[in-house]
Amino acid sequence: SASLPSGVTTFSPLRILATAEVLSIGKKLNEGKTNPEKILLQFKDQITAGNAVRKNHLGQVKAAISNKITSCVFQLLQEASVKTAFTRKSFAAPECEMIPTEWVCRRIATDSFFKRNPDDKEGYKFYPPKVEMFFKDDASNDPQSSEEQLTALKFCFGELLIEIVLADVIDNDSWRLWPSVDGSQQKDKQPHQDLKEGSRWLKKNLEWVAEREELLLKLESLCGMAVLVGSTSDLGHCEKIKKACGNLELQVTSVHKGPDKTLRIKGECEGDGIPTVFVAVAGRRNGLGPVTSGNTAYPVISSDWGAQDVWSSPRLPSGLSCSTTLSPEGSAQFAAQIFGLNNHLLWASVLNTWIFLKQVDKEIRERNL
Repeated sequence: SASLPSGVTTFSPLRILATAEVLSIGKKLNEGKTNPEKILLQFKDQITAGNAVRKNHLGQVKAAISNKITSCVFQLLQEASVKTAFTRKSFAAPECEMIPTEWVCRRIATDSFFKRNPDDKEGYKFYPPKVEMFFKDDASNDPQSSEEQLTALKFCFGELLIEIVLADVIDNDSWRLWPSVDGSQQKDKQPHQDLKEGSRWLKKNLEWVAEREELLLKLESLCGMAVLVGSTSDLGHCEKIKKACGNLELQVTSVHKGPDKTLRIKGECEGDGIPTVFVAVAGRRNGLGPVTSGNTAYPVISSDWGAQDVWSSPRLPSGLSCSTTLSPEGSAQFAAQIFGLNNHLLWASVLNTWIFLKQVDKEIRERNL
């Protein structure tokens, strides 16, 4: 696991009073680089640079803001279905046996990477992000390591392979933030390392980050999925869509027998101001999807279950766009991908599915080898 930053102190197991959720701090166990049992992490008002060569005290403000930033990040991770040790805003965490290895994920070539690779272009964007490993040793200035070196250590004790997990806080000391990808607008501690900003500007940067992270948690990015059903015989297919994406209100309408009702439902969905994806379900001669698409600017998915009539959806008149899928789960997945462009939590759920499929594919390939 990655080592703790120098701005974090760990304390012994905490006692929680059920009535008021008061945290009682035990004796000091360690500071900075390692970490014992179920512990309380207390942030410090100190900011460091250059492997703690430079240290500055920001008054009684940095610890509270760093705790707020870290708590927001971990809440976002949990809402995105990423397992974390986060339990409460006073940041309690389980004990970890710390391994002096640090993982660094880089999206842009700058600072230490650029210094190690001066022939590369600063500002180059890595796709996918570049992951590097370093051995945590301040005296040696954290020499670069590799995944192969870590694998070669074979952390196996008592014939048990030890699982390694990431253990770290995530605050403004852990990243670089460039609004609008503009390095001159940095909102992290890099200006402090470069001696460009004083403590007053650092405090403003910390507060700016904390405020915007809290907005991510409060942001209610509403979205809707309106399922238009051709007839009651289509309800079985619709129930599978409903199961794949949660509770839905199913509206039964027929473009052939009740076009006025179809357009009324469409108008109601457009009028509530909530971004909506229409899913048109009809088992035979699915004209419902194309007709809906021709009367709305919103995305339309034609979810067919009568495979013998599938060509009634893809053969659209010019000027219409309507995707077609036979899988009810695929309809829900496609809608989630559309909404995920502006909803970070939905994007994360789609990403988790993609990662799962990649893992399954890797296991199958390794088995065949």
